[in-house]
Amino acid sequence: MPTLVMKFGGTSVATLDRIRRAAKRVGVEVSKGYDVIVIVSAMSGETNKLVGYVNETSPLYDAREYDAIVSSGENVTAGLMALTLQEMDVPARSWQGWQVPVRTNDAHAAARIEEIPTDNINGKFGEGMKVAIVAGFQGIGPDGRITTLGRGGSDTTAVAFAAAFGAERCDIYTDVDGVYTTDPRITDKARKLDKISFEEMLELASLGAKVLQTRSVELAMRYKVKLRVLSSFEEQSDEAGTLVCEEEEVMENRPVSGIAFSRDESKMTLVSVADRPGIAAAIFGPLSDAGVNVDMIIQNIAEEGRTDMTFSCPIDQVKRAEQALNGAKEAGDINYHDLVADTEVAKISAVGIGMRSQSGVAAKMFKTLSDEGVNIKVIATSEIKISVLVDRKYMELAVQALHDAFELEKA
Repeated sequence: MPTLVMKFGGTSVATLDRIRRAAKRVGVEVSKGYDVIVIVSAMSGETNKLVGYVNETSPLYDAREYDAIVSSGENVTAGLMALTLQEMDVPARSWQGWQVPVRTNDAHAAARIEEIPTDNINGKFGEGMKVAIVAGFQGIGPDGRITTLGRGGSDTTAVAFAAAFGAERCDIYTDVDGVYTTDPRITDKARKLDKISFEEMLELASLGAKVLQTRSVELAMRYKVKLRVLSSFEEQSDEAGTLVCEEEEVMENRPVSGIAFSRDESKMTLVSVADRPGIAAAIFGPLSDAGVNVDMIIQNIAEEGRTDMTFSCPIDQVKRAEQALNGAKEAGDINYHDLVADTEVAKISAVGIGMRSQSGVAAKMFKTLSDEGVNIKVIATSEIKISVLVDRKYMELAVQALHDAFELEKA
């Protein structure tokens, strides 16, 4: 039988009624002759609740125990979905990560999938099982302990299963009906895209768009997995949702396809660092070891052998960054006058494959923000994106202004 992967996010399984609705969609695909692998997230709000318990108990927690705790939400959903399908007379069985097994490395709380053997699940398909409901977001490390793939990791689980099982496609069901030019909650002019390239989706995901996790798009691009983003709450057709595909399949070639934003950013500055060969490695090595996800980096012009180094990172990693850098200072590896954290910033990004061939995008972006009185703190660019840090209070204004400036509401 052909295989189909269906992934249901937290809002799609938030209640028993929604689990029943999702199960009916699965049943429709089974009736078409598919063997279906369903990847489920924890019920909406459950993971945040578990993470809150962890942080309240131990702010600088042991990541192995963090994984043991936060992975439990997906197990509950998988079991409930299996029971629901069984009530519908659909042969179904739930699978936790270790039962498949989803083998990962040992980077707890940010593990990467290394292998998904297909024998166990295919064996059960051969015995008459029609649906395997797999707990997303989780796997098993080399030491036999539970690992998790990072927030949004169920998307990565789904794409990895689609690649491993040679699935016909991978459908991601969520609370939106596709990928939009920006968050519709910020501007009602946001437009749903019928198609978007892997590269654009990868940039949007990495820059704050919540529709898909970054690594899931990386995997889909690498293994050419047919990926579709759909709503759990609307009737579906073959043209529903947004198709994430090769650049050649995208008809539009606009300079900007979408505006992404990340609210929970921080800007950290090391004031008066010794300007010498190897100083960047001495700073960012400890940050990497501490698991701090550094993004934008700016080094000022050196004066009298000293310089300032500025970088951005997620706001929830500021304490880890401070601990890592203070430790490096105490060890004598780096020497700086002060460490200043600005936790009231947001990142705004314009993304589009058309930037490769069309000039003037940066000029229009900066002029638009200037006209709105929005001061830019940091700028970073790549071939198909321009990102800026601004005061968080101006985030929505900046997104709306840029969406209008690039006329993204027009097809």
